[in-house]
Amino acid sequence: MAEDKDELKDMKSEQNSDNHKEDEYEKVCYVCRRPESKAGKMITMPGNICICNSCMQRAFDQVEKGGFPGMMGFNIPSGMMNMPFNMEDMPNMVPQKQKIKKKKAVEEPVLDIHAIPAPHKINAQLNEYVVGQDYAKKAISVAVYNHYKRIASDVKDGVEIEKSNMLMIGPTGCGKTYLVKTLAKLLNVPLAIADATSLTEAGYIGDDIESVISKLLAAADNDVSKAEHGIIFIDEIDKLARKKNTTSRDVSGEAVQQGLLKLLEGAEVEVPVGANSKNAMVPLETVNTKNILFICGGAFPDLEDIIKERLNRTSSMGFQADLRDKYDHDPDILRKVEIEDLRKFGMIPEFLGRLPIVFTMDALDEDRLVQVLKEPKNAILKQYQKLLAMDEVDLRFEEDALHAIAKKALKKDTGARALRAIIEEFMLDIMYEIPKDDNIGRVTITKEYIENTGGPIIELRGQ
Repeated sequence: MAEDKDELKDMKSEQNSDNHKEDEYEKVCYVCRRPESKAGKMITMPGNICICNSCMQRAFDQVEKGGFPGMMGFNIPSGMMNMPFNMEDMPNMVPQKQKIKKKKAVEEPVLDIHAIPAPHKINAQLNEYVVGQDYAKKAISVAVYNHYKRIASDVKDGVEIEKSNMLMIGPTGCGKTYLVKTLAKLLNVPLAIADATSLTEAGYIGDDIESVISKLLAAADNDVSKAEHGIIFIDEIDKLARKKNTTSRDVSGEAVQQGLLKLLEGAEVEVPVGANSKNAMVPLETVNTKNILFICGGAFPDLEDIIKERLNRTSSMGFQADLRDKYDHDPDILRKVEIEDLRKFGMIPEFLGRLPIVFTMDALDEDRLVQVLKEPKNAILKQYQKLLAMDEVDLRFEEDALHAIAKKALKKDTGARALRAIIEEFMLDIMYEIPKDDNIGRVTITKEYIENTGGPIIELRGQ
């Protein structure tokens, strides 16, 4: 008897938890796909099918006119009129990932300024994961801190703080995406990373501009209020540069820049939930981008030549003129970038005006690559050491071996991305052979092994 009571109690608790989960999401009309917040109170029918009042009224009007076949978009064939019809057999066509979370009672949650880390604290946390790039980390820390203070600020005094959207310029493999990912993880805010190369003007093949907001909404678990305080990183932004010497419509370049203007400035955008494009089977949700922080990043190839041309034009005349090759071997040439250079590259002035904070990231030299290998919290070497530690093997790297890896990576000219590929190559045999022998206690990677002139040092247990 007691067991039956316990079983009944468990069934009730499970039912209550299921009902609580369902209460977190809005009901979506089976016919017009609008959520309850837009279509009004829903009528729940057997089979967990929800229909809004307007669609139900249209169905009744059609029935009165004798138009039962095809009503409500169900397209019921005339031959099925005399068949028994059970609403519970009709599946619920709203997938789980397309469900929309209900908005909380407070539309705009008040942020606690004291809970926002100060710029020096954000910078200190970034230092644990990102090597070098001191100026970039300082700039992004201040911009993010000011952005969230702006959200929490009061506009009753008439002073409204502008958005601090950012443009990040740096060569491939210098850590642009990794820096933004680390920042979002430290701040615990939703992050969406979009690739500008797939974006096209509305009506053309490719992702619509609003798809970047859809990705942020998905990252926030379809919670609109949470998504409206998130971060969007648009990578490869340099691929949107205006096409030169072309007479065709630039649907994936200048047109996308113009389409992004309203998102960067702040606007209410209707975006599909759980899909990249709008269609009749996907519910829509309105997202306000006013408080979303946009960070754009790109490698901007050949921008150095534009900067050199401008610098040489202003310093190559007169008795004290500089030599034309003065800036040819300047490693910090990107730091001298100006808005004029970006306009000449192909970015439109209106787009650049909505990205007030422009900063550059340095290319990684040999010493920086060695630091990337061993210093961050989740450094590549630490990952392999952890893997071998599971086999009770101590993995070590000689300092000369690390510099040999960095030199090989520099030749590939893909920045820090080359490090993983190089290490995977020479660690393959070690990771394959070590589990065969339980007597191996330590493996030391040498410079000779990296350069294919020798092998690693293997020590047995007890030596």
